[in-house]
Amino acid sequence: MSHPHPELPEPPPLPEGALRVVALGGLGEIGRNMTVLEYAGRLLVVDCGVLFPEESQPGIDLILPDFTSIEDRLDDIEAIVLTHGHEDHIGALPYLLRLRRDIPLLGSRLTLALVEAKLREARIKPVVTVVREGERNRVGPFDLEFLAVNHSIPDALAVAIRTPAGLVLHTGDFKMDQLPLDGRLTDLNGFARLGDEGVDLLLVDSTNAEVPGFVPSEAEITPVLNAVFARSRGRIIVASFASHIHRIQQVIDAAAAHGRRVAFVGRSMVRNMGVARDLGYLTVPGGTLVSLDDLTHLPDDEVVLICTGSQGEPMAVLSRIANNDHAIKAGADDTIILASSLIPGNENAVNRVINGLTRSGATVVHRGNALVHVSGHASAGELLYVYNVVRPRNVMPVHGEWRHLRANAALAERTGVPRDRIVLAEDGVVVDLVDGVARIVGAVPVGYVYVDGASVGDISEASLTDRRVLGEEGFISIFAAVDIINGKVVAGPEIEARGFHEDPDVLTPVRDDVRRELESAMADGVVDARQLQQRVRRIVGRWVAQTHRRRPMIIPVVVEA
Repeated sequence: MSHPHPELPEPPPLPEGALRVVALGGLGEIGRNMTVLEYAGRLLVVDCGVLFPEESQPGIDLILPDFTSIEDRLDDIEAIVLTHGHEDHIGALPYLLRLRRDIPLLGSRLTLALVEAKLREARIKPVVTVVREGERNRVGPFDLEFLAVNHSIPDALAVAIRTPAGLVLHTGDFKMDQLPLDGRLTDLNGFARLGDEGVDLLLVDSTNAEVPGFVPSEAEITPVLNAVFARSRGRIIVASFASHIHRIQQVIDAAAAHGRRVAFVGRSMVRNMGVARDLGYLTVPGGTLVSLDDLTHLPDDEVVLICTGSQGEPMAVLSRIANNDHAIKAGADDTIILASSLIPGNENAVNRVINGLTRSGATVVHRGNALVHVSGHASAGELLYVYNVVRPRNVMPVHGEWRHLRANAALAERTGVPRDRIVLAEDGVVVDLVDGVARIVGAVPVGYVYVDGASVGDISEASLTDRRVLGEEGFISIFAAVDIINGKVVAGPEIEARGFHEDPDVLTPVRDDVRRELESAMADGVVDARQLQQRVRRIVGRWVAQTHRRRPMIIPVVVEA
């Protein structure tokens, strides 16, 4: 389980006229955002995203929300509301829709276009309803109102959810850029109007709650990009989130201004930018966009490559370039721009990419040395504005690690929200809104659901532990054949090691110890092969720990001759 709560009981039946809120992902972590609301036996889902694995999860492709608590209630789901088109909010949809394909999806035009492109690859044709800011839609007992918010992707929405139990406002991911590139401001007037109506529960983005002040405007990046383009003499390679259309637009505009041509690299980048261009969210001057093949025939000072890999993902284009494992090779005259914020947990991976590119001689420009990216999440000053205009009766921080949730809770308290009306919850914690008061009433089982290739949910924490040990400490196997009757080792012990030590003879000294341990055990009357194997594992493990301070995986095999 990702967040076990043995101290919390199984939640009681939902009282009549009450609203239940359960996060199946996204609390205590940055990713796999999914919130389930229940009223009168019907369910509404807000977002359904993925979490990307960390280094401690080798071989894992994606991590999904845990659908276990709603698997037997799929027919009760009225709809899934999608706040925006980032993977941590839409990436798990193919896995949930495999369980029930006709769940209606509500989202903005761009969000649903990205979702449909993704689901097409999974051979799922979704039931969709396009919504716009300012609209109201009713699904079952849930009266939904959508509000515009500014984020690092166009067409992001907040959603107000009205039921007889009260008014819930879910901000989704947002910031308050006062000079947005698309002119689409976060609807603070709408937030204030809802505040006047009375917001009973505010679910608010916590990602940057620890960051003081305000997020810089996206517009401030344009002159920085132009300056980088002006001084670059070779190719320019830009890595960005495949959905960050605003940043891609700025790069394309800079390329056109400096007489460069642009090619997209990476499947998700090509797919998403194609969708954005078709819908009019991305404007490309004539002759600027070319294929990768065409780009190879141009001089380096006329080339811009826009690719994936800004978070150090192992298989993304930029990571492969850094590892010299891609057709594109970084050179001394190249300029690499990482246009993204670091996702917590990805620091080491991104630094490895930066070091690999720098080693090749390329100039690497990133957020640490130039304003080439700003966050898409509200900082503390912006969150204070929201609390003051909404004046919520109850607050539940969402979308953040524990430190972000606590920092957000502190901001709410500073604006006058009573401490006992601030709910700090984690994945699986059940929150009921009863008579205008939000309280934790229990928890449902929620674990990490791993996607490993074609396998979904078959990988356990024990399997991951084995992978980590194998990767970090290596593997030792011991084979021996014994004569139980005479109490003698008649073959072996043969000891093999992989990934443990470069010297193949390093384990020779322990062979005699294994032989003596086996013969001593048989002399004591131990004749069970499993017990003999345990003796071998202990003696080898103790010797390796004392001699080499290592803890490899040890696999003993003892057979009766």
